[in-house]
Amino acid sequence: MFNPTDLFDLGQTEHAAVFDGCTCAWEALKRIKDYLHTHLHPALHNRCEGVAFIDDNVFIGEGTVVEDGAMIKGPTIIGRNCQVRHNAYIRGDVIIGDGCVIGNSSEFKNAFLFNHCQVPHFNYVGDSILGYKAHLGAGVKISNFKLDGTNIRVEIDGQLVDTGLRKFGALLGDRTDVGCNAVLNPGSILGRGSVLYPNVNWRGVLAPNSIAKNKATVEVVARRVHD
Repeated sequence: MFNPTDLFDLGQTEHAAVFDGCTCAWEALKRIKDYLHTHLHPALHNRCEGVAFIDDNVFIGEGTVVEDGAMIKGPTIIGRNCQVRHNAYIRGDVIIGDGCVIGNSSEFKNAFLFNHCQVPHFNYVGDSILGYKAHLGAGVKISNFKLDGTNIRVEIDGQLVDTGLRKFGALLGDRTDVGCNAVLNPGSILGRGSVLYPNVNWRGVLAPNSIAKNKATVEVVARRVHD
């Protein structure tokens, strides 16, 4: 399930060439910068509501609205009919598809978003690929760097495989849904149609169409009321 076509519908992006020749989808993370260098033709077709900072090396498609306080650094491509909400921070080396929601106080760097992704509230997305209609709940953070600074490894057929990447957040397959305040540890891979419950601290690979639940118990006691 690590091949790009196992996780993503490549017809749901205008930039599928990023994945050409990739055996494992995470290999595309090293190609985003070079792809933007050769394919980005800066132009702004968006509408601004308020005052936003938009770098010179940025393309934004028609129908996209950029709200007050957003900062968009290049190189970045943003598609058509997107929402870039208040105080969003795009740090560069980012490709965003059509119809995406880039949320308030959310941060992006070296990231690839397929069409109709929703990353709407207080999220961090670094060194990651989000598939068609992937959705992050409020406060979801994607961790992209190990505390010891070593390369990130992924388990394949019971063996840990070195990805060759010191920074690698997550691959979220098409139509994945991650609940509020969940944390995805470095090298997390969520198969198509999978669901992660709120507050889950996830590490590793989640099979397609699976649900990862947080079974933490909640104790309920009687409230003592004092006059």
